[in-house]
Order: sequence, then structure tokens, then C-alpha cells
Amino acid sequence: MKYLEFIFKAEPSDQTISDVLCAVLGETGFESFVEQEDGTLAAYIQAADYDENKLKEALVDFPIAATQISYSWSEAEDRDWNEEWEKNFFQPIVIGGGRCVVHSTFHHDVPQADYDIVINPQMAFGTGHHQTTGLMMSELLETDLTGKHVLDMGCGTSILAILAKMRGAADCEAVDIDEWCVRNSLENIALNHMDHICVRQGDASVLKDMGPFDVILANINRNILLRDMNQYVERLVPGGELLISGFYDADVPLLTQEAEKLGLKTIRICQDKEWTMIRFRQN
Repeated sequence: MKYLEFIFKAEPSDQTISDVLCAVLGETGFESFVEQEDGTLAAYIQAADYDENKLKEALVDFPIAATQISYSWSEAEDRDWNEEWEKNFFQPIVIGGGRCVVHSTFHHDVPQADYDIVINPQMAFGTGHHQTTGLMMSELLETDLTGKHVLDMGCGTSILAILAKMRGAADCEAVDIDEWCVRNSLENIALNHMDHICVRQGDASVLKDMGPFDVILANINRNILLRDMNQYVERLVPGGELLISGFYDADVPLLTQEAEKLGLKTIRICQDKEWTMIRFRQN
């Protein structure tokens, strides 16, 4: 498959802006990112998935004010960019004070932990490195999932579903709109020898025939969470819980207000830099 290589330059430039830029680009179809020594960001997208208007709209709506972003692009030379990204960026990560380690098949001397998760990511998110994934995983490590029915909405690599199953969930449903994510999820589920995890392609409209669920996980973005939260709530059992992330701390009032309208009670809010996770319970 043919890839395009983009070089993005942000002014001003710092780690927070780079993290947010990766998140914004990920929502427009970019699969992998490499921070360059000169402060620019290299980003890669399949040529067939590139939509110039979609990219320009995303940059116009960039959530950090007074940030100027420019870019150039070219056809990437023919090589395995997923493999290049894995070798140069994805390193083992330990979460939850040493309780969980995430690594890929090519890593050696991996730290010992209660939960050992193997992920061949092939994309920038869903490895546990991004703060939103780490926040969700840390919360799952503090949650009793024994015998629970769990939904991982916007599953990506299905790392959350895999951890939920390791934590004792009876079964998990994983849903993502991207066919590529579904394929990668199935690979990762097999790598971890998990059973009773079903992966489906689709958006929130597929939920009408699923559940109900004791716990729903949704690590997506603010706009989709606001749009689809009512459909998540409809699929919760009485007293069920909804864990959400993928948004900034400034978005918390808007999301909690919507949740309260739907009969949810805020249980906990956790933050890592500008990223946030909220845990709700149905009244």
C-alpha cells in the first residue's frame, strides 16, 4: 500500500502541542507519528485515506489557541512504515505502579507484572503510551470486573478489552468504525490468547442489538462522546458504569453536564497533563 509522508511544523512548539496535534491527526486518518530532532512531526497516512479538506478543517479547529501549523508532504518511499514506527517509537510501558506492562512481540527483557499485554499496534494510539489510554488502563486496574459484561467502544487495538478480560470480565464486545482497527484488534486478541472478546465494525448505531453491559469504556473524543453518550447509557444495566476519556480538562464541564442529564453520577475524575478520564455510574 502507498503511504504519504507529512512534515508538520507548529509555532509555538512544545510537547503538549505535539501530543494534541497527534490526536487531531489521528482523527483524520493518520496512522503513525515520529517526532523529529528539529521539533517537527512526521506523520504517515495511506494515500487512499487522505482527505485534504478534512485535514485543513481539523487544523483550522486546532484546540490550542494561537498555534500556527504548516506542513509539506511527499510520497513515502516503499517500506514497512508500521515496522519502522514500532522499532523507533513504541517501547514497553509499565502502568499502574508496576501492575501492568504493555510491549510488542519484538521486545526483550520485558519487566514482570501482574498483567502482561502484547500489542502489535501498527498505529500511534492504543499502546498505553498516550495519556488517555494510560488513564483508562489505570482505572481498570482499580475496578472489580469479575463476571462483568464489558463494552470497549472505539476500541482501536482493543487493549482495553484485553485488560478487562484479564481482570476477570466474563466477556467483552469491542467496536470500532475503522476496518483496519478491527483487523488489528483480532491480531492482538490472538496474541494474548484471549477468548470471549467479540470485535465488530461500526459506530454507536450497532449497539441497539448488543448488551446490556455492566461497564462501558469509551476512549474517543469529546464530540463523539457528546453525540453518542445517550446510546451508551441505554445499553447500561441499572447501576452500570461508563468510563470515558479522549478529551481535555477544559471539556469536563460540558461532558459532566450531558451525563447528568442522562441520569449519570460522576464518581471520579483523573487527569494526566491536559488529558482527562471521567468515571460515571448510572443512578
